[in-house]
Amino acid sequence: MKRIVVLASGRGSNFQAVIDKVADRTIPAEICCLITDNPEAYAIKRAEEVGVPVTVINVSTYPDRSAYDSALEAAMTEAKADLFILAGYMQLLSPETVRRFALKMINIHPALLPSFSGLHAQQQAINYGVKVAGCTVHFVDEGMDSGPVILQRSVPVLDNDTEDSLAERILFEEHYALPEAVRLFCTDSLQIEGRRVTITP
Repeated sequence: MKRIVVLASGRGSNFQAVIDKVADRTIPAEICCLITDNPEAYAIKRAEEVGVPVTVINVSTYPDRSAYDSALEAAMTEAKADLFILAGYMQLLSPETVRRFALKMINIHPALLPSFSGLHAQQQAINYGVKVAGCTVHFVDEGMDSGPVILQRSVPVLDNDTEDSLAERILFEEHYALPEAVRLFCTDSLQIEGRRVTITP
C-alpha cells in the first residue's frame, strides 16, 4: 500500500476528495500526513477528523526562504511517502525539493494546461475568451504548472461566467480528477516517457 502526503494551504476540498476515496478503498493508500503553511487552514480540521497527523510549516516563522525550504524538505523526507499531492498549496517549491522528489509529486491546477498557468487561471480563461476551460492534474517539475499532464477534465465557459462561477464548476471536476490521478499512481498505472504520461490497464 502506498503512503501519500497532502500539501494544502486553504479549505482543503480536494484533500477531502482524496480522503473520501482512501476511506472507501478506491485509492489503495494511507494518508500519512497533511503538510500546511497556514496554521488557520480548514484542511487541518479535515485531517484531524480522520486522524491524519498535521505538520504546520509557516513560512512567516522562518528567517528566510532558504530556511523554510529546508524545513519543508525535511518534513517531506521524514514522511517517507511514495506520493506528495499539492492540493491548493500556495507556496512554490524550491528547485532542489522538486528534483529530490521528482515524479513523486502531483499538482491540481484549475486550467487546461499549458494554457493559463499561475494564479487566477479562471479569470485568465474568461479574459482570453475561450469557450472551454477545466482542470489539469500533472507531475510537478521546476517550472510553473509545466510538468507532464496526467489527467484533464473540461467545462464550458458560459457567456455570463464570473471568475467565481467558473471556478466553482471547475472545482467540481477537480474533485473527480485528483482522486483518479492518485488512484492511477497508487496502482502503478502511469507510465512516463518524456512529457507523455500514458495509462496502462
